[in-house]
Amino acid sequence: MNEAEERELRSLQAALAAEHAAVYGYGVVGGRVGKDLGPQARAAYDAHRARRDALVRDVREAGAAPVAAAAGYALPFPVPDAAAAVRLAAELENRLAGVYADLVRDSRGGRRRTAAEALREAAVRSARWSGGSVAFPGLAERAGPDD
Repeated sequence: MNEAEERELRSLQAALAAEHAAVYGYGVVGGRVGKDLGPQARAAYDAHRARRDALVRDVREAGAAPVAAAAGYALPFPVPDAAAAVRLAAELENRLAGVYADLVRDSRGGRRRTAAEALREAAVRSARWSGGSVAFPGLAERAGPDD
C-alpha cells in the first residue's frame, strides 16, 4: 500500500469511528428531543447507520479490518433535556463534517464525491439543529489560533 492509500485508509477509519460515535450519540438525542424533533433525530440516526455500513464496506474493500464500535462513548457535555440534546446533535454533525473534510482531502474519484456528499449532509443537519451555519463546515475547528 502506498502513502496516499494509507492516508485514505486512515481517513476512512476515522470517518467510520466518527459514524459509530454519531449512531451512539443519536440514540441519546432521540431519547431526549421529544415528539416534535423525534422524526428529525430518527432520520439522522438512520442516515448515520447507512453511512457507517457503507464505510465498513469501503474499509474492507481497502483490505483492512474496520474499526469496531466502542461499547459506549463519553458525551461532550451532559444531556439532561431536549435543549441539550439539540446541542449534542449539532456537535455530532460538526465533528462529522471535520472528519469528512479530511476524507475529501485524502481520497480520490468516487470516494471523494461520496465524502463531499457526507460533508454537505453533515453541514446541513448541523445548520438545522443549531439554527446557523459556518462558511466552511468541518474546517473551522481545524484553524489555528492565528488563522
